[in-house]
Amino acid sequence: MKLLVSPTSPYSAKTRMAALYLGLEVEAVLTDTNASPPELIDNNPLGKIPVLLRDDAQPVYDSRAIMQYFDRETKGGLYPRKGEKRTEAEGLEALCDGITDCLLSIVYEKRTRPPEMQYQPWIDKQWAKVERGLDHLNANLPRTTKKLNGGHFALAALLGYLDLRFAGQWEKGRGKLKGWPKKFEAFFPAHQDMKPQVK
Repeated sequence: MKLLVSPTSPYSAKTRMAALYLGLEVEAVLTDTNASPPELIDNNPLGKIPVLLRDDAQPVYDSRAIMQYFDRETKGGLYPRKGEKRTEAEGLEALCDGITDCLLSIVYEKRTRPPEMQYQPWIDKQWAKVERGLDHLNANLPRTTKKLNGGHFALAALLGYLDLRFAGQWEKGRGKLKGWPKKFEAFFPAHQDMKPQVK
């Protein structure tokens, strides 16, 4: 299998970390979405990453769809089997992905528009969602053991992206959340090498 990714993408980081944790043989292929390469747009009409390419099977895109596919391939290796525990893990993943969506919206607003055309009320609204989400996470951190799940990897990817693009802007008053990656890395040492980063 091949996974089309970007080193700065939190969704790429999430799926790459999960694949490694599960012991799946997945080759990460760096992909420039701005260039719209055929391998990307022929396999995902939205032109977004990550995209999982499989031999003789249709591609899988959207990070949560990829995570669910990994879980099926490993017969439940990525999410708890019991209903409520699974719901908790999927809810954590959804919250972390939602916060990440807001962060990306802010980044794109500032990156693609000249300063005089940036819409500050939109940026403020997205940041308010981020603040609420981070406060909730700080107060409700997941139990973290050697049995990791999709929610843990989404949280690790989110915090890695915050460190990459918003360092110094989110940590105050959220000491538990700021310190969580060390706890995660005790069970997943590859986090530092696989979190979103500029290469």
